[in-house]
Parts: sequence; structure tokens; C-alpha cells
Amino acid sequence: MIKTRGYAAHSGDQPLQPFHFERRAPGAGDVQIDILYCGVCHSDLHTVRNEWNNTLYPSVPGHEIVGRVSAVGDQVDRLKVGDIVGVGCMVDSCQQCSSCAEGLEQYCDNGFVGTYNGHAFGGSENTYGGYSDNIVVRQEFVLHIRHTDNLAAVAPLLCAGITTYSPLRHWSVGPGQKVGVVGLGGLGHMGVKLARAMGAHVVLITTSPDKRDDALRLGAQEVIVSRDEDQMAAAAGTLDFILNTVAAPHDLNALLSLLKRDGTMTLVGAPAEPHPSPEVFQLIFKRRKLAGSLIGGIAETQEMLDFCAEHDIVSDIEMIPIQEINEAYERMLKGDVRYRFVIDMASLKDD
Repeated sequence: MIKTRGYAAHSGDQPLQPFHFERRAPGAGDVQIDILYCGVCHSDLHTVRNEWNNTLYPSVPGHEIVGRVSAVGDQVDRLKVGDIVGVGCMVDSCQQCSSCAEGLEQYCDNGFVGTYNGHAFGGSENTYGGYSDNIVVRQEFVLHIRHTDNLAAVAPLLCAGITTYSPLRHWSVGPGQKVGVVGLGGLGHMGVKLARAMGAHVVLITTSPDKRDDALRLGAQEVIVSRDEDQMAAAAGTLDFILNTVAAPHDLNALLSLLKRDGTMTLVGAPAEPHPSPEVFQLIFKRRKLAGSLIGGIAETQEMLDFCAEHDIVSDIEMIPIQEINEAYERMLKGDVRYRFVIDMASLKDD
């Protein structure tokens, strides 16, 4: 077993605090990773506070992991000690169902194993995530990082990056398309960067007029303030695709009206409470589609990382020590971060 230090929540109403635990020693197909950086995702907060009513305690969050390989098993042939690698939202899946066979492990018919808050196959133990100094993962779920610098800002790509990249790729976003991105937070700012790099004309849709300048800096060519009825009316029926990243319940009807005939709005935000149901007429009169998308498979996540390295794309981040994680959660709830917190895991040595 490997002694591990991290931060954990022991109940939904308690702050994260130092936690010592053990991980398995690397098996034949496993990779042991010393964690350098871990992004802070809104899902971490939902889980820690049991807002989805499925939390296993103690809970060690973190699924945006960048680290250095420190040991490999005898059968590992894709990675070596010293490699810079990433781990995202999954650490295992059944590898036998049709979804896994197609490289869509996130839709595993038997349920993928989450990097944290997940039962391992064949056991009842709780998986512990990246708010820790090391992790052991089977090699099939470890990703190559080809960025050569700014590794802390690469970490959020492992969730925020793939969560926005996958639907953009699936719905073939590219040149000649006008694409709306709803919300300019951790997910939204990545959606803007990626859609622009894919060649689309990008329109940010936001409730906050003060986000206009930042949206343009990040790559948007237009900004629509959704509380402005005149702006929304002028944009009606103009968008080919909408990537909706907002993680709070909101009215979808006004956004659907922005789509052209046969346009699609895809939801990637995961609210704690359901969205109000949209009007059927918003869909049937223009043959519009309302869809959802969940992260991405391992092959697609590697594709995303390579795409981002090629286009010099990383997340806009604020680095914090692990000791400030509880304050970061409160700031995240207020939208007081541009645009993703990343934990410097070297700070664990100060506890």
C-alpha cells in the first residue's frame, strides 16, 4: 500500500480538511503518479456537499489531474517513469460493453468508475481523487500531456476542456457555423476558446454585460446579453449550435429561440435542481433539438489534449494552495474566479 496525503470532507456540512489514507500499490497494468496540480470543478463542490445525494464519505475530490509518473507496472507499455500525464473524470470502466468498445467509456453500460466518489469494479471501496499527493490508475485511463509549459493551466482541460470539446466535435462545429456559448465560467470560457479554434463564429450569451470585454479577449466575436430583450430578439433564429454551460436551473425557451431550423442546443452544465421544462413548440416548429453531453471518452480526451497543445490552448486559472480550498468553494459560488481554480499540490507539504 502507498501512504497518501490529501484533503477530504467527512460530511456534507463540514469543510475539507487534511486526510491521510492509503492507495493500492501499482499492479501489473497500473501507473503511479505524483500529482503536481489539480483543478477545482463545480462537481467537486456538488459532491462534497452531497447536493446530488450520492456522496460516499470521506470524500477526496479532484478529477482534473496533472502529474509525473513515478512508477509503472510490469505490463505498462505506453508510459514510463518521468512522463507528464493527466487523469480526468474516470479511472475505469467495464471495457466490455458496446459503449466501451466504441471508445465512449463515459457512457459505459455498467457505469464508469469515477476518479472520486466511485465504487471500484469488484469492490465496494470509495475512490479518492486528486486533492492528494499521488494516485494509482490503470494505464488505459492515463493521458499523455504534450504541453511543454504552463502545466497548472492544463489541469482543467481534463474536465472543463473535454466537457466542452466533446459536444463541439460530435455536432461537427467548424467554419461557416455560428455557435453560441451560454455562460462564461469554467466551462464556458473553454467553450469559447475551443469553438473559435475550430473555426466557428462564436457568440457568447451571458446575463452579465461586464463580461463582454473578457469574452472578446477569449475569442468570441459577438456578445448577447440575455436579459436584454432587444438583443435576444435581434439574434432569434441565427445560431447553428448552442453549447449551454450554465450549472444553475434556468429557462431554456429564450435560448432555444436563437437556433435556426435543425439547430441543436446541448446542455453540459449539471444543476443541483432541474431546469424548468421547455415549451414543446420551441422544438417542433423549427425541428430544433435539445441534447446533453457527458465529458468524453479516453481517446477523445487525448485528441482534445493534442488539439489544445497544437493550438496553444489552456485554461485561464488562479492558483491556490490546498489550505485555501474551502474559501475557494465560497468564491466559486459567487462567481469570483476567472475562470478556474487550480491547486498547487506541493502545498500539501505545509500541513
